[in-house]
Amino acid sequence: MPPKKILCLFDMDGTLTKARQGIDPDFDEFIQTKIKPLCTLGLVGGSDFKKIAEQMNGEDVIFRFDYVFPENGLVQYKFGKEVGRQSIQKFMGEDKIQMFINYVLNYLSTVVLPVKRGNFVEFRSGMLNISPVGRSCSQEERESFEKYDKEFNIRQTMIEALKKRFPDIGLTYAIGGQISFDAFPKGWDKTYCLRHVQNEGFDEIHFFGDKTDAGGNDYEIYNDPRVIGHKVLDPDDTRKQLEKLFDL
Repeated sequence: MPPKKILCLFDMDGTLTKARQGIDPDFDEFIQTKIKPLCTLGLVGGSDFKKIAEQMNGEDVIFRFDYVFPENGLVQYKFGKEVGRQSIQKFMGEDKIQMFINYVLNYLSTVVLPVKRGNFVEFRSGMLNISPVGRSCSQEERESFEKYDKEFNIRQTMIEALKKRFPDIGLTYAIGGQISFDAFPKGWDKTYCLRHVQNEGFDEIHFFGDKTDAGGNDYEIYNDPRVIGHKVLDPDDTRKQLEKLFDL
């Protein structure tokens, strides 16, 4: 019997890297030398390609991984080449997007936090990324906000307000990372990337992610019947689970 054709698909933040940090070179080497010979490698992240390249030690990530799916797969790279791209602007239209962004900015003007910085709304090809503290915050401020948010549920409360204000706009929301959440068209979560691999002849698709609970940005793909989901705690745990999976 020929060996199974396996795809290992990885979240980035909290799975291959610590949040907003670069991948550890030793772990990167482990992935490339020990895991890549045994399976096809895929990477799916909510971030745009620039951020993925920063954290994955260079733009050659599109060659080190067979599939790279920035922005939940709205942008697709296969074997080093971009093969497709979708746009939230084209999908929703400028009027709806501006109405939504205006409400977000007005809402955030009423939220008082220990600190606030810049870049509260980041426009991406497939989503809007919203950060109450602002993506320009320092690493120390990022970690401080994460603790504050766990206590006071700033992000989840804002999501509930958006759902109430825009019940029919066709957006869904997912909390990911330490400081932000994503707003994107329904069905444009990380399961979106599966349409690009489901007919590639894989016997098994394994997904590794850390935000797998309801509301997390790995929840939908982790629970998708097309994949075998692996909940991880951090990059060290990802490595341990890979060693167990492939009996290394």
